[in-house]
Amino acid sequence: MRTRTFALTAVSSAVCGAALLGPAALPATATPHRPAPDTSPGERAGRLPDAWAGGGRADPDPGVPAGATADAPAGVTAGVRTDATVGARADVPAEDAPVTAGELLAEVRSCRQISRGKYRTDAGSAKATVPVCATGDAVFWKADMDIDCDGRRTKVCNKKTDPYFQPQTAFTSSRGKPLDSAALPFVVVPAPSRTWDYRKSGLTGGSVVAVIYEGRVRYAVIGDTGPAGIIGEGSYALAEELSIDPHPTTGGAASGVTYIAFKDSRISPIESRARAESRGEELARAFVGR
Repeated sequence: MRTRTFALTAVSSAVCGAALLGPAALPATATPHRPAPDTSPGERAGRLPDAWAGGGRADPDPGVPAGATADAPAGVTAGVRTDATVGARADVPAEDAPVTAGELLAEVRSCRQISRGKYRTDAGSAKATVPVCATGDAVFWKADMDIDCDGRRTKVCNKKTDPYFQPQTAFTSSRGKPLDSAALPFVVVPAPSRTWDYRKSGLTGGSVVAVIYEGRVRYAVIGDTGPAGIIGEGSYALAEELSIDPHPTTGGAASGVTYIAFKDSRISPIESRARAESRGEELARAFVGR
């Protein structure tokens, strides 16, 4: 979801933000935006690299206890948490079941817009259509998902697989290293601008985000920043979690992705998937009033 067209804008916005809050708050540069995919899902599947020939989760589904199983509807990857699969778990009391996509989406049906204007979803979009909205405990937006493959070089994220690859991310691991977009589910937010400054909404690197797509709910962290005028991007690992084609140039989802970022929810270390999952579920329960 990045092009070099917006690189200068992103850099200027990021530098201004850094001057206000100090070098630790924002990196010197923001991730440029990738171009929108121009191939159909079927064509994309045929162009996937061998490194991701149907690749999936590296760890068990944190929403399902060890040894437990649930029948998945046709076309849904086993282990993916959806409203249907949760409903099928008769052995789990309703109050203890994971928060569903339906519950979360019911809380974000209306928008109290806090952004001064709207965002484009891609550099080539003719019109800005996506506002950033707020509730008492979170901010949210509904957009597409383009793939961020920046950070640590891996077999699936490098200059060969991604011509826009950059070996750094806006926020770093507990060891000061770039995040691993192939292993860590994270969300990219726009660099601070007059339109919206994520920092003023109680968000920062490591803030927890619930991401919903086609009935699936996954918890991620804010891990990178992008151009100041574009929104809707997630890491390679986050796309995999949501059963979205994660290829950095031909993958992504054209629409239908909801991002709910919880205020004052930063976890540490930022690279802990288990902590993001547990904290995300806790915040989601409070968000839907359980």
